Amino acid sequence: MDSKELELVVAALANELAVTVKQVTSAIELLDAGNTIPFIARYRKEVTEGLDEIALRAIEDGIEKARELSARKQTVLKTIDGQGLLTDALRKQIEACRDMATLEALYLPYKPKRRTRATVARERGLQPLADLLLTQQSLGKSKQDILKGFVKPEMEVPDTAAALQGALDIIAEQWCDDPPTRLWMAKEVRSRGRIVSQVKRGKKEEAAKFELYIDHREPASKIPSHRLLAMLRGEAEGVLRVGVELEEEDSVYEVSQLKQRLVKNRQFEFHQELLGAVEDCFDRLLMPATETTVLQELKEKADEEAISVFGKNLRELLLAPPAGPKVTLGIDPGFRTGCKLAVVDQTGKFLTHTTIYPTPPRDEIEGSTKVLLALIAKYQIELIAIGNGTASRETDQFVAQVIRDHKLKVTKVMVSESGASIYSASELAAREYPDLDVTVRGAISIAHRLQDPLAELVKADPKSIGVGQYQHDVNQKLLRKRLDREVESCVNSVGVDLNLASTPLLSYVAGIGPKLAENIVEYRDQNGRFETRADLLRVPKLGNKAFEQAAGFLRIRDGLQPLDNSAVHPESYRIVEKMAARLKADTQSLVGNAALSQKLNPSEFVDGRCGLPTVKDIIAELAKPGRDPRSEFRVVQFADDVHTMEDLKPGQVLEGVITNVTHFGAFVDVGVHQDALIHISQLANTFVKDPSEVVAVGDIVKVKVLEVDISRKRISVTRKF
Repeated sequence: MDSKELELVVAALANELAVTVKQVTSAIELLDAGNTIPFIARYRKEVTEGLDEIALRAIEDGIEKARELSARKQTVLKTIDGQGLLTDALRKQIEACRDMATLEALYLPYKPKRRTRATVARERGLQPLADLLLTQQSLGKSKQDILKGFVKPEMEVPDTAAALQGALDIIAEQWCDDPPTRLWMAKEVRSRGRIVSQVKRGKKEEAAKFELYIDHREPASKIPSHRLLAMLRGEAEGVLRVGVELEEEDSVYEVSQLKQRLVKNRQFEFHQELLGAVEDCFDRLLMPATETTVLQELKEKADEEAISVFGKNLRELLLAPPAGPKVTLGIDPGFRTGCKLAVVDQTGKFLTHTTIYPTPPRDEIEGSTKVLLALIAKYQIELIAIGNGTASRETDQFVAQVIRDHKLKVTKVMVSESGASIYSASELAAREYPDLDVTVRGAISIAHRLQDPLAELVKADPKSIGVGQYQHDVNQKLLRKRLDREVESCVNSVGVDLNLASTPLLSYVAGIGPKLAENIVEYRDQNGRFETRADLLRVPKLGNKAFEQAAGFLRIRDGLQPLDNSAVHPESYRIVEKMAARLKADTQSLVGNAALSQKLNPSEFVDGRCGLPTVKDIIAELAKPGRDPRSEFRVVQFADDVHTMEDLKPGQVLEGVITNVTHFGAFVDVGVHQDALIHISQLANTFVKDPSEVVAVGDIVKVKVLEVDISRKRISVTRKF
């Protein structure tokens, strides 16, 4: 990308984000220098004048897209030039392109094609005739006289009819490939077209789960992303056929418009034939091509929306309040195979495991109670985390009864199992707990999820956590990018204990990545705990750049340097020392002393290396070092008399926890193994445009049951009461 292109891109991004050109330029320079988004947002506020992560991500995406477009332009120019067809006018058109769709439309006529009717006609020497007809200039001859010069039996053009048809085939293809015509047609179909979904022949029996789309038509301009993705899933499964159609009157209108655009001279000898070629172009080439283009555009838009919702939900789940460093019992419920129990200490270290059978078919209540009480007494268990899968409500009821009967000061919590089974069977889990059964690993994971959701959930593939819809149907590369970004953002906003963090958790710290994370854990295992952040520089292959990016997000509890357990970056320790000296105190007494830090005047510590925003951040951090941005932990209270869908009755008011947020509403777990739907129209007493504006994953809410459909496993609830 040359300087002129870059200048235009920077100006466009600045305008789009309502920031200055200088801010965008500075952000791009920092990114190009290998700095990470979390590091720039937190520790380079002076340079970017306070751009946050959202703006920085937008700039990163914008410059990446612009560079991809620039590279594609060069490829297109080189290809067309290689064909000897690159004119100055075409070069200027290509260089002026500002989006990939327009560029590809310009490139289309020069793009290598499969063998078509037009290809065959050109091979038979009929391009000159097509060019002649395209001029639409009266030739002063009869049609037969014009055509007979192109009759060549030896080239499979036996008569004038064959010559004319071949030329019209070429013309139809050239019209279809004409960039302005393509772009105009796509715009028309976007506004007038209808998405059509129908069952494929012989697939009626398999179409039950797509019953809403068996014979469905909807304006392309208004279709919500979740409905389009549902239809496309049906098509991917071979059940539905999805396309874009125009109503008959719209098709007639579009063809008439095309005729006016393409056929100008009514006096031309081949006027009628060209009108027929327009109809052929529309039916055989242009409409099918436009259908593909529009469906692809709608799919891309639907993907973006679905991925955005997934990202928001994942963020809420990752930033769910942690129960904290308490001895925890994890229970992976089961009927026939029993409930797997695993105890972990305050740091998450695995202590012991066993199995109890408090549910059918064995119903060993007495023996299970003794085992549970013994574990609670021996390990001083404070929290019990119960997985919300099979047998969860029955297990929850058993544990609640034990707690009540024995007046135990223990808190029990239902924990989402989504993704736990995938983690427990993974190579990572096998390395962490090589001698334990998969089900025991699952119980350990459930306990860890309660202690610190973020630290445990990063071990699982984000797609398996169950907070998105159609995650297997959307663009997987974009989905992975968005989810990784959310995890990275959450991990760095919370901070990571360097001496306790797992390899997956460390890998999301700014500047580290999977390989360095492995090196850090290996070094820690061999050499013991890190006493200072500076010790990181002893880790193999961890250089100054990685240290600069990562250090501020890593925490060392009870280390040699008190600032190492804060978000103050090592590059700013000198500022804190100046502050302590100004107050005639030592660094240790300044950390965590809000009253003392309030006596500081930020402007007095600004210098050439540290600006006012950073100084203010340092003072705020000193007041509350290592402050966790997550909210306070709270437990949802499921109704004691509600365990299955059969227990639900319209009018019941229940407490539940939001498990998923979509464009059409939110799903809530009310404790019956089947999430209930709060439709967008039932989320609040006022109009709701976007469900994420009123609820988030992890929210504890009260709902009233509206309808229960046991056969279809559907529960409808409302917040309007």
